Amino acid sequence: MDEFHKRLTALRQQFHQHPELGFEEHRTKSRVAERLRQLGLDVHEGIGVIGVLKSGGGNRVIGVRADMDALPIHEIADHDHVSQNVGVMHACGHDGHMTMLLGAAETLAQSRDFDGTVVFIFQPNEEHGLGAQAMIAEGLLDRFELEEVYAIHNLPGAPLGQVSTRQGQICASESLFEITLRGQGGHASMPHVGVDALTVGAEMVLALQTIVSRKLAPSSGAVVSVTEFITDGQRNVLPGLVRLKGDVRARLPQDRLALERFLRQITSGIAAAHGISVEMSFDTEFIETLNAKVPTEAVVRVAQALQLETIADRAPMSFSEDFAHFSAAVPGCFLLLGNGDGGAQGQPLHSADYDFNDALLPIGAAFWAALVRDRLPSRKTSNV
Repeated sequence: MDEFHKRLTALRQQFHQHPELGFEEHRTKSRVAERLRQLGLDVHEGIGVIGVLKSGGGNRVIGVRADMDALPIHEIADHDHVSQNVGVMHACGHDGHMTMLLGAAETLAQSRDFDGTVVFIFQPNEEHGLGAQAMIAEGLLDRFELEEVYAIHNLPGAPLGQVSTRQGQICASESLFEITLRGQGGHASMPHVGVDALTVGAEMVLALQTIVSRKLAPSSGAVVSVTEFITDGQRNVLPGLVRLKGDVRARLPQDRLALERFLRQITSGIAAAHGISVEMSFDTEFIETLNAKVPTEAVVRVAQALQLETIADRAPMSFSEDFAHFSAAVPGCFLLLGNGDGGAQGQPLHSADYDFNDALLPIGAAFWAALVRDRLPSRKTSNV
């Protein structure tokens, strides 16, 4: 392991030991900003951290993003850099994402072998889908006129360093719904006297499963999941109040809108049939992540030039990604980088025994640096 790799490993493990939840990344932000200043970047601190690096006289500007927040998970690993913040851990690899981007900043700050401006974006609160919108509302895209924007997410189980992406939709949207049913509770021995909201709710849970199976194309990739069933019933008390909560995933905006429409139709229809009142909320926290043609082609070209295993048209992912708000505003590309398939590095994202693979750090840093050189070439030839 060379000195650069050792530095990145030590930094990543420090981030891992001190995880912080969304919009509470105070120590993390301070450490990121400190490192960027040490490298000579122009640093802007706000909701997140922005580092600006200029080279040459070019006027093109691109953005590269890493996420900073951790998850409310109690880590069960036994390595020597286990989380010191009980109940919070980097179970999604954001510690590695930050470190790879800082490694690229170091490489590019030393070489200055590109022509233009790179905006290094360190975003808070990706897990709840709020950080990107907060940075945009704070004026990120007004202050820095990005022409393109990019983001990496590690992928456990994929070969180390494998790059996979696709043009068009790559990550699903996520919407949360809540249905409230109000009937007439009563004695368990006399259900005919009232209107048992639990039975109506159970019917509704089953009926909602017909949306994906009967109202959308089999290839849509949509998911409707009821995740909570809450009542005010007791041992011998029929509930008059039921709350159903759930999660909806969609690959296309039109499917997301159709899913909401069908949810409302089914819930209102069943409630009317039973003479029970119903209220429903449907809130989209993550929109669909869409990759633009030119940035995606650049990612594939750079990965192949680095002789990394490359999948140029991978299947869309079912998870959601806050980067979607950046790529909806600016042409961008979101890519997956293989984290390996052994030990803790192969455990699923968000698992309590997951750990980012430090062997990936120099690979990711080198990829970022090469991508910047491709998009902001120092020679007159251009890949735009």
